[in-house]
Amino acid sequence: MSVVEVVEHGHTEEHVHHELPFWRKYIFTEDHKTIAKQFLITGIFWAILGITLSILFRIQLGFPNADLSWLKPVLGGWITETGKIEPEFFLALVTMHGTIMVFFVLTAGLSGTFSNFLIPLQIGARDMASGFMNMLSYWFFFAAGLLMFVSLFLHTGPAAGGWVIYPPLSALQQAQPGSALGMTLWLVSMALFIVSQLLGGVNYITTVINLRTRGMTFSRLPLSIWSFLITAVLGLISFPVLLSAALLLIFDRSFGTSFYLSEIYIGGEALSNVGGSPILFQHLFWFLGHPEVYIVILPALGITSEVIATNARKPIFGYRAMIVSMLGIAFLSFIVWAHHMFVTGMNPFLGSVFMFLTLIIAVPSAVKAFNYISTLWRGNLHFTPGMLFAIGMVSLFVSGGLTGIILGNSALDIQLHDTYFVVAHFHLVMGASAAFGLFSGVYHWFPKMYGRMMNQTVGQLHFWCTFIGLYLIFIPMHYVGIAGFPRRYYQFTSYDFTSIFSDMNTFITVAAIFTFASQFLFLFNFFYSIFKGKKAPMNPWRSTTLEWTTDNPGHGNWEGEIPAVYRWPYDYSKPGAKEDFIPQTVPHSQTPESNFPSDNELIAEERQIESQNYNDQFKTGH
Repeated sequence: MSVVEVVEHGHTEEHVHHELPFWRKYIFTEDHKTIAKQFLITGIFWAILGITLSILFRIQLGFPNADLSWLKPVLGGWITETGKIEPEFFLALVTMHGTIMVFFVLTAGLSGTFSNFLIPLQIGARDMASGFMNMLSYWFFFAAGLLMFVSLFLHTGPAAGGWVIYPPLSALQQAQPGSALGMTLWLVSMALFIVSQLLGGVNYITTVINLRTRGMTFSRLPLSIWSFLITAVLGLISFPVLLSAALLLIFDRSFGTSFYLSEIYIGGEALSNVGGSPILFQHLFWFLGHPEVYIVILPALGITSEVIATNARKPIFGYRAMIVSMLGIAFLSFIVWAHHMFVTGMNPFLGSVFMFLTLIIAVPSAVKAFNYISTLWRGNLHFTPGMLFAIGMVSLFVSGGLTGIILGNSALDIQLHDTYFVVAHFHLVMGASAAFGLFSGVYHWFPKMYGRMMNQTVGQLHFWCTFIGLYLIFIPMHYVGIAGFPRRYYQFTSYDFTSIFSDMNTFITVAAIFTFASQFLFLFNFFYSIFKGKKAPMNPWRSTTLEWTTDNPGHGNWEGEIPAVYRWPYDYSKPGAKEDFIPQTVPHSQTPESNFPSDNELIAEERQIESQNYNDQFKTGH
């Protein structure tokens, strides 16, 4: 790296930064930007695998009489003599698809990428509070993924109990092939994954609280940083509960305890387990499981806020209301978990309490949706791929959220709970919405990540194919769910009432294959642009936030001093301003033509910011 001049105690010194070896710079790196790219590339791998698994079981559902012997070279013994997928393996496919997409793609891939990449750059820090812990968080995630991947090649198959792994199916190794070693590896993998998330969460929170640059008050933080901070707090509180649930399940599986087991018969033989309750596991799992929905969706909402404000050339509508709504969502997410358990036979009064709280959570969610629409209203919209995916995210979030109001009603949920209606709901509101937030963030910050531009035309084509494809998949799925199609069933040819919907199932499968094929547009665009894309200017979207003030940075982010912050992050199209954006680093004293009276009151505070003593964090690079 270059020689950085450092002013310290009135003296000028030169610190020469030695070039790190390849394995320290790109593999066991402590640079938050490189770690973010590691999370992103790993997440892309898991997304390809996870969606491929879903296509396999959709083929089985859409074409139940088709001969799938052509898959035998890949799936081996999991294809029967008649060319069908083994029923036990079908459940394993569903289990691994859900696990991979929820945890490895939408949790680690989304939050791990953008929390790592944006937090130091947007708050004005050299790096995360602990680069070593940050490195460990990725490698624990990598180890977790490695174990999960290995489980796919076991003779008995990977875990097969649904992604929620309810006991007793997951607690008894002899219950079915997918309850054997594959389930053990699933549990160990998830334990490593949770360690990764906790290490990352502590780092994110510490960095935001302690390492903000001069003038970066909490009221000047971009909404993306607020979303990453709240997400980290959610994970720090809820993931240890899942870890305890997994550990107790390991005890039941391997050490003869009875936390979740009682009065079980297998093949006519009574087991000795007495006193446990499988409902206890559900309480522990969903105490993470519902905050997990917002651990996935909040980063996507934060990214959407940034992209919409930038490309609408307008200040985000209701900045403080957006923060309060995220805090409200975070609080309510911890007290609605049992709406996943209406069918367990819980006390009806308790069910009505959880129903009431569930319906209330629609209020802060609606605040965010209305504020996005208000930001777009009469804006000077620039339809970049990032902007299209951000608007698509709002559309999917609203569509999925409306069906959530239906499922929040216990009387309706009891009828719809184990049908495809629920599958369609959470894929829209959680899976597709979060994925659109991920795509929006990649298209928007790719120039800062790699110094090159992605192809805009291919990105727009990718959006329209994906957006249309997702609605073609999940709107019909709501319909067949209302008609009574149960989820996780291997096939429906044994039931007369389902035969009239066989064409609908085929249509959903074709739409899923089309949507999956569309993702290769993104893969080509992403990897081609890393090496061959057009060189990116320093601030291609004319944004106001701090990350665009540094030109494709090395480790340390800024050469010399970190810039100070004087204003909030959404000064777009300000009346009287010379341009349609004013960066956070421009003092109000330099923009008298566009200042409001409240802005002029801040000029005295700006002088205090400029007179603050620099410490090493702000002055020196790594």
